[in-house]
Amino acid sequence: MTYDPSPSYPHRPPPPPPYAPHIGPTARRAPRRDPLGRHSDLRILRSAYRRQRRTATLTALGYFTLFLLLSAYAPGLMTGTAVAGLPTGLLLALAQLPITWLAIALYEHTARRLVDPLADRIRKEAELDARREAGR
Repeated sequence: MTYDPSPSYPHRPPPPPPYAPHIGPTARRAPRRDPLGRHSDLRILRSAYRRQRRTATLTALGYFTLFLLLSAYAPGLMTGTAVAGLPTGLLLALAQLPITWLAIALYEHTARRLVDPLADRIRKEAELDARREAGR
């Protein structure tokens, strides 16, 4: 259904008021604060979270990509023997699991140390702001 601005349209919305209500000189206003979405803490949180994701992702995917490149372009290295007659390629493939665990541990460590405290602080500030607004 489309809006018809003609006067014959039965459900025409009322026009907006020509001016905002006047606030007297004795009315007190709360100090103007930036909205939470523009707060510098949110920018810091976003950049910390982005850095955390990139570090963990590049750790896991970087090693996997290195393994694939070595498999494709260095077959002599991958088929050579390393320790106890095991091929180097097999040892590098088995190392992928600990590298993935390392990436997960790195992600959790940086989350606990950097990202979570920032998120908790922002959450507490948002709750305080909401309580202040509700009290008005």
